[in-house]
Amino acid sequence: MQQCIICKLIYMKRFCICLLFSAFVSFIPVMACTNFIVGKNASTDGSTIVSYAADSYVLYGFLHHSPSAYYPQGAMRVVNDWDTGRPLGEIPQVSHTYSVVGNMNEHQLTIAETTWGGRPELEGSEGIDYGSLMYITLERCKTAREAIECMTSLVETYGYASSGETFTIADPNEVWIMDMIGKGSFGKDAVWVATRIPDDCICAHANQARITCIDWNDKQNWIYSDDVVKFARERGYFKGKDKDFNFQEAYAPYNFSGLYVCEARVWCFFNHFSDDMQQYFDFATGKTFVESKGQDCGKRMPLYIKPNRKVSVDDIKACMRDHYEGTPLDITKGTDAGPWNTKLRYGSLTFTLDSVNYWYERPTATQQTGWSFVAQMREYAHPNAGGIFWFGVDDAATSLYVPMYCNITKVPECYKEGNGDLYTFSQTSAWWTFNIVANWAYTKYSAMKPDIMRVQQMWEEQFAAQIPVIDEKVANMTKEQANEFLTNYSCSQAEKSTKAWSELGIYLFVKYLDGQQRKEHNGQFLRNEWGVPEGPNRIPFPEDYLRKIAPEISHE
Repeated sequence: MQQCIICKLIYMKRFCICLLFSAFVSFIPVMACTNFIVGKNASTDGSTIVSYAADSYVLYGFLHHSPSAYYPQGAMRVVNDWDTGRPLGEIPQVSHTYSVVGNMNEHQLTIAETTWGGRPELEGSEGIDYGSLMYITLERCKTAREAIECMTSLVETYGYASSGETFTIADPNEVWIMDMIGKGSFGKDAVWVATRIPDDCICAHANQARITCIDWNDKQNWIYSDDVVKFARERGYFKGKDKDFNFQEAYAPYNFSGLYVCEARVWCFFNHFSDDMQQYFDFATGKTFVESKGQDCGKRMPLYIKPNRKVSVDDIKACMRDHYEGTPLDITKGTDAGPWNTKLRYGSLTFTLDSVNYWYERPTATQQTGWSFVAQMREYAHPNAGGIFWFGVDDAATSLYVPMYCNITKVPECYKEGNGDLYTFSQTSAWWTFNIVANWAYTKYSAMKPDIMRVQQMWEEQFAAQIPVIDEKVANMTKEQANEFLTNYSCSQAEKSTKAWSELGIYLFVKYLDGQQRKEHNGQFLRNEWGVPEGPNRIPFPEDYLRKIAPEISHE
């Protein structure tokens, strides 16, 4: 094979990473998503928390909704591949389905995922795909344990039509993660392992299988397919004793991108709530893997950690907006961030120049996010209120998390499926509205982001103040009255905040027109005493950038 060198310069801490074979460069999953997880005893209010960024350049941001329904005997449910829309067939419908808003149902069961692919020969093509698997299960189950049984039974019965996935499966009391991969041409079903995250811990996964060794003696907190080890042996992925079996090593071996592009996001999340994550930095960035030519990964991160403080919903929102700030991986720093510290990178995560492959950092907050959420499963809340599905469209860094109660009976027009799509602009679509603001901000990110954060903070503080009042109101209503009230509240907040974002976009467009900065005070643009607009502030490039371009510019 031709020797391959992968080199990536990291701001403030640069290293050259060399791999012996080009095979170490892996495929980056199209659905490159991120999940953060908080157990009920690790959160500030006793709720379980799950976040999910659905990231793809072909994913449109809308809020999924399927109402509760009853079906006659013999009814069938159509299954279409979530990513492509490809028809996969039909399965028997159950007699009663639960209402689902986004990825949370009326019982506060929440399911999310990240794709890691794994061994390519194990990708399935027939049966139920990973996306349909989540939504079918949300329609049918109340608890995380029920959901795991349902998902694995569906796959066993009908087959698995996807590649390797990690699922987060949570209810108000428990949070589980499950790694699953198909059998390719060697069987229609899948091998899988699921484990419960301790209540006082936090966990994360980001497009890399994270479950390693299985605790075979803990039947209460570990569940797995009967052939999870046997199949690995049959395929030659594992040759040791059961006690030494490692799911990740067998089915999703590490490569550089699985570390630098994926595990680094997990490392950064843990780093926000731990004082000793530096010991895992060389592992998470692939440095040890490269220096050992793929023979050693270094000190591996744990599956979960106990946070050094209680974690709030607002903390998770902030983590969803992370760009590695404060670490050597900060994507808003360095030459590739340009003069205005943008997080936008053109092309893919990797590019080749003079036979050298270069890699960009991949933060949690990214421009290709279709939608994201922070799900708050509240066991303490009155049943009339239930859980809150904090929903946002487009890039989380420049978006807004709006409370969608899990019991609502319809979704806002601005989030509705069919209100525009990737190629159909809609003025009433939140996705298009937030994209306009974000894409304008990318041109002068460090200048515009404070304006966006100011409005973002104002709205989210307002939501936080309203939640206790809303909860108290619906506790004194009938269930039907509460559902109607919460639906009206959630829809109105979504519509009002989307309108406010449209106004923010106009304000930013005027303020930074033609690359200048219009003079303003408290949001009002300045005019002279005769009403004529004052001239703009002509802000030059920052000094460090001027020094880079000065040699190319004429001078006296």
